[in-house]
Amino acid sequence: MGMRYQKEIDLRMKRHTLARRTFLRGCGIAMSLPLLEVMHGQTWADQSTAPKRAAFFYIPNGVVQDRWGVDGDDSEFKLSPTLSPLQDLKNYISVYSNLDRVKVAGTDGHAQASTCWLSSAHPTELSPAGYPLKRTVDQLIADQTAAHTPFRSLELSCNPYTDNKESVYFDNISWYGHGHVAKSMRDPDKVFRRLFVVDENKVSASILDLVMEDAKSLQRQLGRQDLRKLDEYLESVRAVEKQIKRIEDRKGTIEQLRLEAPTVPWPELERHEYIRLMGDLMVLALQTDLTRVASLMVAPERWSTPQKVHGLFEQPILHHSWTHQQGDDRVRAELARLDQYHVEQFAYVVKKMLAVKEGDSTLLDNTMFLFGSGLSSGKDHIYTNLPLVIAGSAGGAIKTHRHVKSDSGTPVANLWLAMTQVMGATAESLGDSTRALQLK
Repeated sequence: MGMRYQKEIDLRMKRHTLARRTFLRGCGIAMSLPLLEVMHGQTWADQSTAPKRAAFFYIPNGVVQDRWGVDGDDSEFKLSPTLSPLQDLKNYISVYSNLDRVKVAGTDGHAQASTCWLSSAHPTELSPAGYPLKRTVDQLIADQTAAHTPFRSLELSCNPYTDNKESVYFDNISWYGHGHVAKSMRDPDKVFRRLFVVDENKVSASILDLVMEDAKSLQRQLGRQDLRKLDEYLESVRAVEKQIKRIEDRKGTIEQLRLEAPTVPWPELERHEYIRLMGDLMVLALQTDLTRVASLMVAPERWSTPQKVHGLFEQPILHHSWTHQQGDDRVRAELARLDQYHVEQFAYVVKKMLAVKEGDSTLLDNTMFLFGSGLSSGKDHIYTNLPLVIAGSAGGAIKTHRHVKSDSGTPVANLWLAMTQVMGATAESLGDSTRALQLK
């Protein structure tokens, strides 16, 4: 009787277990849904771990160092003024100090900062262009995760400029190898369409309308928790869709105001709207397991074009030029405000991750989301004591609520090596690493 009863349970589970990516196929759309109980027969709380994700949030031109530094070690630390937007998230972050990268002389300091920030190359391993550049850490991590997701990785850049005069090295941080860039996407609409593969002939129809008919067919099979998850997911899709529509709605206004050919609308977004919209898209991609590796550049490295930062500065600013004027107290103060502003945007995305429930944990709990820059000081092009913060614990692999102060001169490659190991890589060295950094 016991064996027959167990077989009947197994049969019923098979009948009600759905393949994730065959759920929605109608109307020319293929979408990946949250991991519902009915899709795998058990909640994440019943499993040893949820999928681990890795994400990177890059800021250009370094930081004002004396406003960045953190006082105290381990769990007894005080956030600096620049990091103060993370105060409410202190339990979920770890701050890292004294991690360095070797700067190779004879090449552009800024291009090397962004392009080689995550590089796995040893300082003596120079690409034909002269940079210590080969496969970047995010792509090494994607080597471990790509088999499980529709997209290997997602690369985003909040570059609002249409007059791109700089080379590819300034607007990308992800590389498959030297000469093979994982090119970042700047247009939120294209990102959205790439993620959700909407038939271009049906873009006028609501994505939600397209999937609701298929979704309704599932409702009788879903439990209360799955229904809530599905509702939350569809609501998040609608929220992003509405943001994209607001961008489209601005086209008419822009055409009326300009006598020349209209530009794409997304460069007209206010700065925080643009960054947060791209952050929302990144979170949605991670949440739905479309990818487990993503990166977001707040702005391109060095760029000389004036940049509007709405709500912070009345006039467009020249971020790169300011970094070379830090001897002026007023300029230093303004730069520090910009650094804090960037941390505020990072905190926004962290809170988004924290709000996504995955069983008894959250998306943030199952992610390591790194904030940093390839320069510590944009003024002197210094690569020592890089600014680095990780939000999330990658499923408990990283101890949070602490300041990790390494010995002076510790290679940042020690951190990169540890992060790849968290995601399943078995390599024992990376670049100029000396050992994997202790994350717990």
